[in-house]
Amino acid sequence: MSKQVLIISSSPRRGGNSDLLCDRFIAGALEAGHKVEKIFLPDYKINYCLGCGVCNSSHVRVQKDDMKPLLEKMVKADVIVLATPVYFYSMDGQLKTFID
Repeated sequence: MSKQVLIISSSPRRGGNSDLLCDRFIAGALEAGHKVEKIFLPDYKINYCLGCGVCNSSHVRVQKDDMKPLLEKMVKADVIVLATPVYFYSMDGQLKTFID
């Protein structure tokens, strides 16, 4: 059964190591018969969390940024792959903000 795979690359460099690993994953997923979409996170404007708590009770994002279409893609996906370079023993800032 074919799955919908969403790959989110947070690397600030197109063609960098993390981005290349995404492309290899895509090749394998396509070969296995899955549908794949890759998101290059630096192409989107995502604001940091304000800690207001509105999303906890209403499931509505108060920030006016590019996160809404990404959330919709995540809900539709069967598999979500997060790829990031490792800076100072942690994920990069773009992915940290995305997760928050």
